[in-house]
Amino acid sequence: MSSSNFGKVAVMFGGDSAEREVSLKSGSAVLKALRGVGVDAHAFDPREKPLSALREEHFQRAFIALHGRGGEDGCLQGALELMGIPYTGSGVLASALAMDKWRTKLVWRAAGIPVPDFVLLDARSNFAAIEHQLGLPLFVKPANEGSSIGITKVKDVGTLAAAYHEAARYDSIVLAERYMSGGEFTVGILGSGHKARALPVIRIVPATEFYDYDAKYLRDDTEYRIPSGLDTAQEKEMQDLALAAFNVIGGRGWGRVDMMMDGERRIVALEANTAPGMTDHSLVPMAARAEGIGFEQLVVQVLREATLG
Repeated sequence: MSSSNFGKVAVMFGGDSAEREVSLKSGSAVLKALRGVGVDAHAFDPREKPLSALREEHFQRAFIALHGRGGEDGCLQGALELMGIPYTGSGVLASALAMDKWRTKLVWRAAGIPVPDFVLLDARSNFAAIEHQLGLPLFVKPANEGSSIGITKVKDVGTLAAAYHEAARYDSIVLAERYMSGGEFTVGILGSGHKARALPVIRIVPATEFYDYDAKYLRDDTEYRIPSGLDTAQEKEMQDLALAAFNVIGGRGWGRVDMMMDGERRIVALEANTAPGMTDHSLVPMAARAEGIGFEQLVVQVLREATLG
């Protein structure tokens, strides 16, 4: 498909979520790349104009670079379905499910995808018992935020309650999750169904306490190891598990599955991202580049997968 055949494309970024600043960076990079290859691409920030303008201004496709709520949680996807405008990434169900880390884990566990041990928290939780059950350190995170927003690494006895209240500022559903000491990895995915394929595994080694917001977007001392350091069998095992996890939630087009290993090098799935970042620090472009896919080629490939249903 040539660039002219995409028609008028809305690059959707910005929005009102807690990840607005990251989305602005992602969308700007996508917009520049698409224009660079001759696509008739235009910026569209839902904070600045109503979604009805997509139809009024005769957009024919949408590239979703909105992160967080209102962008990758199924709401926007549902609106685009009703307007009949093909869009990038996963559909309504997969987007909504992947945004909810708790329910994603429930579905994965039911399907036999290994996940870290976790406990759902609320204000009445027995925090001391949960610290003992999961062990320290552990992570506390809001279920419906990305970019590590609201996450705390709990290291000291008696501090789980404070971490819960911090996460609860962002979401009513809060998880406590067992710490995995074998390293953090991520696997980018391109394509849908049986045609989906996993990109090279990236091992993430932050200089900070964990892979937090600063390590993701602001610091230059986070290490991204490609090759990952895994042997060939483990690399394939991780890629296969990422594809299985992505398919279980109904993911399509492109995405990313974050993985971890425990101290005995067993692999678990952490979470799925159906609208991955496209900034200069982002992981899917990094993995694609390691496979010889340039940024412009990547965004065109993602746009080519735009669909409905």
